[in-house]
Amino acid sequence: MRLAKNHLDIGLFTTNEQAMLDFWQQEVGLAFEETLPLGGGVRQHRHAMNGSVLKLNAARDPVNPALQSGYRELLIAREGLTAPRTLVDPDGNSVVLVPPAHESVVGIGVRMTVRDIHAQEQFFGEAMQMERIAGDAFRCGDTILLLHEDPTVERSEALRAPGYRYLTMQVWDVDTDHAGIVARGGAEGRPPVTLGSTARVSFVRDPDGNWVEVSQRASLTGTLAQN
Repeated sequence: MRLAKNHLDIGLFTTNEQAMLDFWQQEVGLAFEETLPLGGGVRQHRHAMNGSVLKLNAARDPVNPALQSGYRELLIAREGLTAPRTLVDPDGNSVVLVPPAHESVVGIGVRMTVRDIHAQEQFFGEAMQMERIAGDAFRCGDTILLLHEDPTVERSEALRAPGYRYLTMQVWDVDTDHAGIVARGGAEGRPPVTLGSTARVSFVRDPDGNWVEVSQRASLTGTLAQN
C-alpha cells in the first residue's frame, strides 16, 4: 500500500473533555492543531505528535462502557529524555514518553495485547503489509506496533467507547487499499464512505476486533478520487 503520510495516528474516546485536554496538552506537551465535529455530539480535538496525530474524540453524551481494546499503551519519542517516563491520563490510559529509538520508536509506538500472536502476524504482516522488525513488532511508516500475547484477552467490539480505540493509516487510494486488505484476509469493519470534501475513509479489523481506519484525506492526496 502507498502511504500518503509516513505516520499512523491514534484515536481515543472520552466524556472527560476538559481534564483530558489539560492532561494531553500540559502534562504530555502535545500541540493542539484543530477541532473537528464528527456528528452525534462528538468533537475531535487533534494534537500533533512527531508527525502523527492524537485524535481526542470528546463525546457530549455518556459513552457506553466496553471491554478495553488491544491498544494498551502509547509511546511518544521525546528529545532530551534518558529513560522512559510513564504517565496515566484522567481516563486511565497509559502513555510513555521515551528517548528517541527506545524500542525502535522514533515517532510514536503503540503497545498491543493480542490473543494469538500468529493470527496478528498474518494480519499486520500480510493483510496490512507492514514491515516485520525485531521480535513481535511491526513498522508502518515510522510508527512501531509492539505486540504482546495474552490468550485470555477478550474480543473487543466497540469503536465509540472509552480509551484507545483505533489507528489511522493515511493512503493515496482508500478504495483499492481497503479491498486489498479484505482480499488478503483482513476483516471489513465499515466500507469506504466520503466525509464531505475532507476525506474518504473505511475501517478494517484485526483478529481480536481492534479497529484500523484507512483514510484518504484530501489535504494529503489533493483529491478524494481514486489515484
